[in-house]
Amino acid sequence: MTQHEQLDQHEQHGQHEPRIEGFAYRRVTVGSANGAGDGRSDSTGNRTGDRTGGGTGGGIQLNAAVGGDPEATPVVLLHGFPQTHLMWRHVAADLAADHHVICPDLRGYGASDKPEEAADGLTYAKRTMAADVVALARALGHERFALAGHDRGALVAIRAGLDHPDAVTHLMSLDVLPTLDMWEVMRGTTAAVGFHLFLMAQPPGLPERMISADPDAFFGHFLDLWATSPEAIPARVRSAYLRACREAVPSIVADYRASAYADVEHDAADRGAGNALRMPVTVLQQDWGAALGFDAEALWRRWAPHLTHRTVPYGHFMAEEAPKQVTAALRELLARGYGEAPA
Repeated sequence: MTQHEQLDQHEQHGQHEPRIEGFAYRRVTVGSANGAGDGRSDSTGNRTGDRTGGGTGGGIQLNAAVGGDPEATPVVLLHGFPQTHLMWRHVAADLAADHHVICPDLRGYGASDKPEEAADGLTYAKRTMAADVVALARALGHERFALAGHDRGALVAIRAGLDHPDAVTHLMSLDVLPTLDMWEVMRGTTAAVGFHLFLMAQPPGLPERMISADPDAFFGHFLDLWATSPEAIPARVRSAYLRACREAVPSIVADYRASAYADVEHDAADRGAGNALRMPVTVLQQDWGAALGFDAEALWRRWAPHLTHRTVPYGHFMAEEAPKQVTAALRELLARGYGEAPA
């Protein structure tokens, strides 16, 4: 039975939302709702710069699909936009044969909590979301883990690797540039491809109202435009993505807004300090550089000295369009030792 058939069968047995077959679903309490503190870890794994006050406070819960042997090597998979943890259904099922696989919905997405955006803009900063992921892994028994992210999830993974280098053993990024570089290459008329980045960077109010006027048209536009193999996202999965996004417009916009402000500040500080990703890193990426006029590998190498960079022919939703190839690349990454140069 294929994974698509398993998902369809699961829905036919009375479950409204498709799930990753064979995975248990848990709600795990992680960090503060308002992103208090700087979210980074010191050499002992303790969070630094924590403070109280200045927002709603309190913990939030992440929805996570968990599969495989809890004693096996842990791998955390972070989804992109406009999706949920379900985008990893094929890769996760394969990896669960010999890894402990954790697939959360990021804060603000899917069935995870969606705290109101605080005035300081840190609620959906990637630093805050990265701290969520470290707390999630720790709650599930893992102080150290491998991390793979797609799109928005990749930005969270990058920030986790920078802020928590003793927790993240290996890092894979699918089809993004680090935030600071992304904004620097978006210029002139070629930047029209990223119109949504500019729309959702606007102050609260207007972008939320515009998107909420027809959310299925807005989010569906990207599912259609970015897919080179539309059949890779079957109708029930597509409907689940649209439903999840429809119910999360303010938090999705807040996530993107943070990438135009707080995330840029954090990246700029790290670049200025010469900070880099110390773990082995693999990047799979479409050839955006040819269209927008930049050398993606060169940009990535400034952040990741232990880099394997591959330009691939798959579409943006590569974990769904080419899951075998993505899984193989991830397994190859996991076989590398910490700080080991790629073969």
